[in-house]
Amino acid sequence: MKKITAICLLAAALVGCHQGGKSDVAVESKEAKEMLQGVWVDEETGDVSFRVKGDTIYFSEATSMPAYFRIVGDSLEVGSGTTYGIVKQTPHLFWFNNLNGDVVKLQKSDDPLVEEEFVSDTPYQILTVTEQIKKDSVVMYNGERYHWYVAINPTKYKVEKRSFNEDGLEVTNVYYDNIMHISVFHGARQIFSSDFRKQMYSKLVPASFLEQAILGNMEFSHIDASGLHFSATLCVPDGASCYMVDTKVAYTGQMTMSLLEY
Repeated sequence: MKKITAICLLAAALVGCHQGGKSDVAVESKEAKEMLQGVWVDEETGDVSFRVKGDTIYFSEATSMPAYFRIVGDSLEVGSGTTYGIVKQTPHLFWFNNLNGDVVKLQKSDDPLVEEEFVSDTPYQILTVTEQIKKDSVVMYNGERYHWYVAINPTKYKVEKRSFNEDGLEVTNVYYDNIMHISVFHGARQIFSSDFRKQMYSKLVPASFLEQAILGNMEFSHIDASGLHFSATLCVPDGASCYMVDTKVAYTGQMTMSLLEY
């Protein structure tokens, strides 16, 4: 009987603590989300920043993916969880701190022509960095002729690149990756033929970089005693960072890779 009483008292205590304590789950402000609906422009320049419809932000850049958002407390959470402190919010004003610490001051637009620029069911643009290219040449070594052939083939494989727009908001742009093809002939005999995808360079390029990079180019470099050398370029689109990898095709048909520069 004492054991049963103790269990009942423990259960009651747990229930009481649960009812009296606060939930760890952050509660979204529906009122703040409702006030954010519409098109927002920069207070000083009048440039369009974004449009909010439902729980989605549509950015003014046609290449930027729409992003899910929510407002919790005094913070705006966008995309994968990046948060921005809200400085001021009214039905017609929205001020927030971007990740640089600057205060971005926006006001709601009442111009119907501006609203027409944002059609929520219009897909964002996916960029193709290169066009289909085919190139070939004949090179000589020790009196032997070698014919190489390179094809750059754009694909529908999507690569997402995260960056920051003019307001300091994190945005995601999408690009199509490429597949490279190399063939090498010694006379009429084909000694090498293979497609190249960026994943093949994972042992030479850091995974965090490779995730946002595309295989941008493949150029013949030179021929020497070890074989024919091709330079593969892996770059983050619209960025200054690239890796260049030597892709060597030996006369036996064996292929090896080594990092040239970063």
